[in-house]
Amino acid sequence: MYDLIIRNGTIVDGTGETPFVGDVAIQGDRIVQVGKVDGAARREIDAAGQIVTPGWVDIHTHYDGQATWDALLAPSSWHGVTTAIMGNCGVGFAPVRPDAHNFLIELMEGVEDIPGAALHEGIDWQWESFPEYLDALEAKPRAIDIGTHVPHAPVRAYVLGDRCNTDYVPNADEIAQMAAIVREGVEAGALGFSTSRTLLHKDLKGVYMPGTFAGSDEMLALGLSMKGLRHGVFEMVSDHLGDDDEWKWVKGFAEQTGLPVTLVATSAQAYEGNKMYNIAEESRAEGMDIRPQIAGRPTGILHGLTSNFHVFVASPTFRDKVAPLALAERLALMAQPEIRAAILSEDSPLIRAAIGTSPSDASLATSLGSGSLLWRIFPLGERPNYEPDREQSVAGMAETAGVSALEMMYDLLLRDAGQELFYQPLGGYVTYNFDFFRKNMQHPNVLFGLSDGGAHCGVIADAGMPTFILPYWGRDRTKGEQFPLEFLVRKLTSDTAQAYGLNDRGQLKPGLLADVNIIDFETLRLFRPESINDLPAGGRRLVQRTEGYSFTIKSGQVTFEGGVHTGALPGGLVRGGREAVILPMAAE
Repeated sequence: MYDLIIRNGTIVDGTGETPFVGDVAIQGDRIVQVGKVDGAARREIDAAGQIVTPGWVDIHTHYDGQATWDALLAPSSWHGVTTAIMGNCGVGFAPVRPDAHNFLIELMEGVEDIPGAALHEGIDWQWESFPEYLDALEAKPRAIDIGTHVPHAPVRAYVLGDRCNTDYVPNADEIAQMAAIVREGVEAGALGFSTSRTLLHKDLKGVYMPGTFAGSDEMLALGLSMKGLRHGVFEMVSDHLGDDDEWKWVKGFAEQTGLPVTLVATSAQAYEGNKMYNIAEESRAEGMDIRPQIAGRPTGILHGLTSNFHVFVASPTFRDKVAPLALAERLALMAQPEIRAAILSEDSPLIRAAIGTSPSDASLATSLGSGSLLWRIFPLGERPNYEPDREQSVAGMAETAGVSALEMMYDLLLRDAGQELFYQPLGGYVTYNFDFFRKNMQHPNVLFGLSDGGAHCGVIADAGMPTFILPYWGRDRTKGEQFPLEFLVRKLTSDTAQAYGLNDRGQLKPGLLADVNIIDFETLRLFRPESINDLPAGGRRLVQRTEGYSFTIKSGQVTFEGGVHTGALPGGLVRGGREAVILPMAAE
């Protein structure tokens, strides 16, 4: 007798092959049969009319702190993610000396916008070395599996101390010490090494994070510390993708180690022309495992009264009189004509950035210049549209209504009892369509990533990226071509799993882990992001809920049913190079 049989579902198995109607039998934590399954099970689920997929493998999250206190790892677990990889962007919490806890918290708060008070209260710091951190993670059961990189910034801080984010150039001995720490962490089970070389990443004091300006000798030495291992991904966030110096040592690492590289572009230039695509194509043509990451849509800043950011946040009247109040009191005060008039008349750097001039400019009564930010800020509404037209922007709505864009923005902020949020795409949306994303998403060397689950708590809510990708690109898109469902599922499962050597998951095949989503595809959708206060110390974060996931199964146990956690916690730590042995039937 099987433990579980999923019957009559449309199986999209993660291989990219054509979907088919069939059954999936599960015994223990493994899939044992796919197709027509005879016999009985302790539990059967009728999936008729629904799709059955592998659980999503999300390779770009920031649960480094949250994973030490939270067994659920929401919101990713709400969205069908059964494996999440963290330690990205060169930030994390190990290795760490006992006197450096606050430094790493301020770094994470500055770079990834995770409330410092929540990290201070939530993390218990039962480690110093990276292997000890892995042991602490492994000791806690959770709803999903997690894996992690060794992050550059803590390694630099551990070896260089206060000099880690200065102009100090480490000597050969110090570089060797850092390389040894990376090697130790990856040998202990880290999935690879990560670093950041973007000017966007600063600590809470505004100082560039450690490693931003590290020399090529340091970068190559840390990468080459993984040489000879059978696992180890080099993950890099950079403003300079494709630049000669950086590209030389990235290729050098790939050629000398045979290990994979995954790249995250942060410059506007990468989202213009064919730069990212050309990197992927050159890598493919030369047989190098170098894979740029791309999201299913532009990363977006969320403006709103429940967000940490909006156009008026720096205006004196809002800052001094409105911002200190609770939401209901904010709404009441902002509705007063004299407060509205005062805020709309005030100047600030944010206002100038939004409209390109002073708010007193009379020409703003009906229109703005084409370069105004308000042409690229869009109200989301109850059913978010992430590929809107120019006319649906705040400025476009204002132009249609014959009012100033600032007036329109102000009045929309108060909509839906102050719950309205506004999407500001970052890069890649100058044409008001996702054609750039579609071109890059379909390249065989490009990975789906950048959900940033667990991070950017006050201004971004992209952890539901898989839930956006599947229905939008597979069902709802009207501004251009869609993708076949089997392609999207493969990119969200086996492609990401195999990129990190997690060959025991990502497909619905006998012998592999029973990580499964059962999805009512016709109803699958995202809701508008909302603000909740559920982090330690009452920390606030933006999350995005979903509907359409009928069941999520992790290692053979139903973890979510109808979107509600069942209490099951079968997940744990995935150690690189040590994935569970594939059963012989997997080869049949």
